[in-house]
Amino acid sequence: MTPAQPKTLRRLFLPLYLETMFLMLAGMVDTLMLSAYSSEAVGAVGTANSYIGMFVILFAITSTGMTAVLTQYIGAGRPSVARQARRLGLLFNAALGAAFSLLLGCGAGPVLTVMGIAPRLFGYAEVYLRIVGGSCLFAALIPIYANSLRAFGHTRWPAAATVTANVLNVVLNAVFLFGCRWGVAGVALATAISRAVNLLMLVLAALRLTGGPDDGFRLPNRTVLRQILRVGLPSALESALYNVAVALVVRLLNGMDAEGLNMIARSYAVQLCNVSYCASVALGQATAVLTGWRIGAREYDACDAATRRAALLAMGLSAGLQALLAVFALPLMRLFTADAAVAALVQRVLAVDIVLELGRAGNLVYGNALKTSGDAVFTTLLAVVFMFLFAVGGTWLFGVRLGMGVVGSYIGLAMDECTRAVGMRLRWRSGRWRRKELITR
Repeated sequence: MTPAQPKTLRRLFLPLYLETMFLMLAGMVDTLMLSAYSSEAVGAVGTANSYIGMFVILFAITSTGMTAVLTQYIGAGRPSVARQARRLGLLFNAALGAAFSLLLGCGAGPVLTVMGIAPRLFGYAEVYLRIVGGSCLFAALIPIYANSLRAFGHTRWPAAATVTANVLNVVLNAVFLFGCRWGVAGVALATAISRAVNLLMLVLAALRLTGGPDDGFRLPNRTVLRQILRVGLPSALESALYNVAVALVVRLLNGMDAEGLNMIARSYAVQLCNVSYCASVALGQATAVLTGWRIGAREYDACDAATRRAALLAMGLSAGLQALLAVFALPLMRLFTADAAVAALVQRVLAVDIVLELGRAGNLVYGNALKTSGDAVFTTLLAVVFMFLFAVGGTWLFGVRLGMGVVGSYIGLAMDECTRAVGMRLRWRSGRWRRKELITR
């Protein structure tokens, strides 16, 4: 089965943007609903989710690499090998997901003890981690099915599954939290059920849309798995190190003032910036799919031109949206807080974030295109150097040493994103990605 036609950047982008926005909004809604129950519960759930996130990064080893392999084989007219890659991804992630479900479901208490969680949060966090961590198998399989549907050109189904699951999650949160009075256990149960529904919808869609006649072309499983890991391992390492860098930035921000003003301003800014950030993420993912198809079909010049156009579109759209947010920051902040000092600080942060989003958009589009081409090691090395040099180092220099606080931190973050974007652009322009093809002809 060939990709669903016709598929342009616009047709791929819109469902991906909707899906990404709902994922972001779901976290905000969960936090707001839980905050009405208990502030300790909010802290406990946030802490537990940060630990679950460390395990979820490992699931990306297969799902990211599998997307690159799938799209290239589909573009090359070898859908049977693409389905073979998906089966290997499913087996790999199912084994990881089952192991982590067992570990977190049965050993939530010892895991939290080792991590050193605050005693006040332990009880809530243990309940949440036992239920949500125990359903890690769902989190492991969802990206495999979602990415395979996107690789075959069916981006609407992952978006529909995400929207349905998140709406269900909000409804169940309200029922379990305020109706049944189940507290954190109810929120955790709502998350697990919504993930199960998400997975079921994706499985049914994949069975219906990505099947097809066997063309008889097969490769040794170890060859396909090696191709998946060639992209997946560096990408997962980059994600893990990004989380480390963010943790260091947050730690520096927490030490900037006793009142926590800088950290509060960052929290509001992050939520507002999701509008432009989601646009960059969606365009990056859409470009990755198109890049894989075209490289598989050996349409290198068309791939080059389309990726450059996508990067310009992403940069213009993200910077434009961010500029609007910066202009209307004060009226928007009145929806969240009456503190004029916080609102003014957020406005300054959003102004700096225009430059940050400009760089991040180019970084995401060119970075995803390079990874899909097979040039994932370069993107990881670039990220490792500049995330710690500018994001962490810039936060320390501008934010701490020069006393600029969270505004200084965002200057460092903008330097990181813009420098990496230039590096990605130069790497793409060099044309080396044309020789990094993953697939076996």
